[in-house]
Amino acid sequence: MEQIVFAGLSGHAWIAVLTMLAVFAILICTKLPADFVFLGALAVLLLTGTLNVEEALSGFSDSSVVTVGLMFVLVAGLSATGALHWVTRKCLGTPKTYSGALLRLMSPVAAVSAFLSNTTVVSMFLQIVMIWSKKLAIKPSKLLIPLSYASVFGGLCTMIGTPPNLVISSLFAKETGFEFGFFDVGKVGIICLAIGFVIMIVFRRLLPERNESSEQFSQSKEFTTELLVPSDCPFIGKTVKEAGLAQVDGGHIIEIMRFDREIISPVPDDEFIMGGDRLIFTGVPEKLLKLKASHGLVTASEHVYSVSEVSKDRTLVEAVIPEYSSLVGRTFMGRNFERLYNIVLVAVSREGKRIEGSPRETVIMPGDSLLIECNPDFVKQSGTLEKDLVLLNREEQEIPVSYKTVIAAVVMVAVVLLATFKVMSLVTASLIGIVVILAARCCTPAQARGSISGSTLLVFASSLGVASAVESSGLAEAIAANIQGFCGTNPYIAIITICSITCLLGEFISNTAAAAIFFPIAMQTATALGVNPAPFMISLMISTSSFATPIGSPTHLLIYGPGGYKFTDFMVLGIALDIMVVVVSAFVAPIFWPF
Repeated sequence: MEQIVFAGLSGHAWIAVLTMLAVFAILICTKLPADFVFLGALAVLLLTGTLNVEEALSGFSDSSVVTVGLMFVLVAGLSATGALHWVTRKCLGTPKTYSGALLRLMSPVAAVSAFLSNTTVVSMFLQIVMIWSKKLAIKPSKLLIPLSYASVFGGLCTMIGTPPNLVISSLFAKETGFEFGFFDVGKVGIICLAIGFVIMIVFRRLLPERNESSEQFSQSKEFTTELLVPSDCPFIGKTVKEAGLAQVDGGHIIEIMRFDREIISPVPDDEFIMGGDRLIFTGVPEKLLKLKASHGLVTASEHVYSVSEVSKDRTLVEAVIPEYSSLVGRTFMGRNFERLYNIVLVAVSREGKRIEGSPRETVIMPGDSLLIECNPDFVKQSGTLEKDLVLLNREEQEIPVSYKTVIAAVVMVAVVLLATFKVMSLVTASLIGIVVILAARCCTPAQARGSISGSTLLVFASSLGVASAVESSGLAEAIAANIQGFCGTNPYIAIITICSITCLLGEFISNTAAAAIFFPIAMQTATALGVNPAPFMISLMISTSSFATPIGSPTHLLIYGPGGYKFTDFMVLGIALDIMVVVVSAFVAPIFWPF
């Protein structure tokens, strides 16, 4: 059936345009999970006939998507055997100057991030850096942005450093039959890394100095209200539910302290109220104090609930919400997290400020810091929950180095070498490596399965489908023609234009999605100009890195809450770094891959 052409674009091209605009608007203006948004976009393109079934689902069998999934498991082996803990503990030391601290921190982070997921690396270093900063008497905010930036720069040095590198490399190999080498992108990435380090050290005074989010939780009086049950209270002998105290206006009950110091937390609905009980609520104090009149309670004469006086059987810990947590967009009540793990949400901090109101009714967002009351068992098992929340002030358990540590490290090195020298494909090498790791019991099958981020892979695969629509509908060719009209025959201007738009877009949506969508545009532009597309591809890989907003990278979101940052704090050096990577990649890539 012949399509109607309007303004030089076919009907399917216009559908692709409107779908992408809708995706960008939804991701920027709402808090809907990115995987749901891209799956919805894929469904629209499929239903309208813009994509056929094979094109829409091609991303789910793409080798780059499979590779990312396999790398999650290899990293799980390194983590479970203590290899990553060893790196974090041994590399930092006790530098005497702030500049020295930056170098001691950023160097190992960048090196490890070149081979492992930068989100995993940052979450591992995050807990250590929070403690390390106190030892050095440096605000965490002066170290956490360099931590995140270093992980992003490290990812630019190898083909497995970031998902966008794998996406572009895989698509380019399908299109041209040419495969980039394992360290090819590093020829440009290392230059960007070196310049980035210099910028951060020279302009270190511009790094923000903020109060960490934990300082919002340091005074328990600010977020808890204690009320005493007098001997003549009419609700003595009734359950918490019968008394209407489980969930009240402005907050909820988190703990009952008996007269004999027995602690009951979480508080079940069928727990009986006794005279002399101290009922501890969290929420808005002004509203909670109304319970004195409505329930015959009195103000506790002494505030005994504090961070330092929590029962030995319960503890207070701070956690941060990563980008793809299942809690995002929901409340603790909606996710039923408290009942599942025997924990209580006490307070929520966002952008360095504690959120007023009932914590349990607060919709959780990426980067939020949570204050949680829990038992020690939850702290020990929290490693299995790091896709949902990352604990900050838990006591790190030393994992002894063993033969399993050596096996996991050797396997990772072997996978890299086999792929580098093209002895076998990265997918094949990774599969063999996983078999060895599981056979040597470097990690359990449960740990291997739990390490795979389904949300990340869904965004990855779905964005490849959207990219197919950009190409097959003729939209990429039309955009390339407009870019050529704007840039003339100068390929440098064309690269800078494409990479600038990609970098800007990557500040607000998944950089993997930005890479997949702009690949066909960069490819068509190079074809229209009659030049070698290889430098366009390398520059595109580099420019998907984002520094100027906290939502530009999952690593930025991880440090956003703990550092107590404001949204604009990332722009101070981030904008300069964005400009630097675009310019350097545009002019250096053609040196190694001439037009």
